[in-house]
Amino acid sequence: MTTLRSVVLVEGASDRVALLTLAERRGRDLASEGIEVVPMGGITNTRAFASHYGPLGLGLPLAGLYDAGDEARVRHGLAAAGLAAALERRGPSGLGFHRCSADLEDELIRALGVERVEAVIETAGESRSLRLLAGMPAQRGWPRGAVLRRFLGARSGRKARYAALLVEALDPDLAPEPLSAVLARV
Repeated sequence: MTTLRSVVLVEGASDRVALLTLAERRGRDLASEGIEVVPMGGITNTRAFASHYGPLGLGLPLAGLYDAGDEARVRHGLAAAGLAAALERRGPSGLGFHRCSADLEDELIRALGVERVEAVIETAGESRSLRLLAGMPAQRGWPRGAVLRRFLGARSGRKARYAALLVEALDPDLAPEPLSAVLARV
């Protein structure tokens, strides 16, 4: 049994899948290294999870991923969990919590490019669903990247499925900065 030595807090299952997949592609087995990637079931749970695992709880080093729009919640949740440095200028990044520009899906789409993401969707057998979504009145005129983000979040389980498929399609050395930064931290 491996001793737990560090915890990575992420919003949900797709973030966990992406980190584990990238770590594996880089030759790492986080579980055997004593690193647990914990999906919190939403960013509003940052305080509870950071309190449990961090300095007020188990005292383990923490790292994490979050979406840019959630930075204030992350800062305040970490500070309330005993990590006051989250409120300083460097904020969460100084503690190993790295911000995705919009969200994980946006980072992966930008890293791969729209055409490669569409190719992954085609290989997965869902290009018809993507075309149907893109043709709906609400999405007409949207940039292709925005339609892809909507597609990835439109069906239960799709984000996690594509997190793995898109990370598998990446050159592991050209992964989005937030994912790479978290793995470099732990």
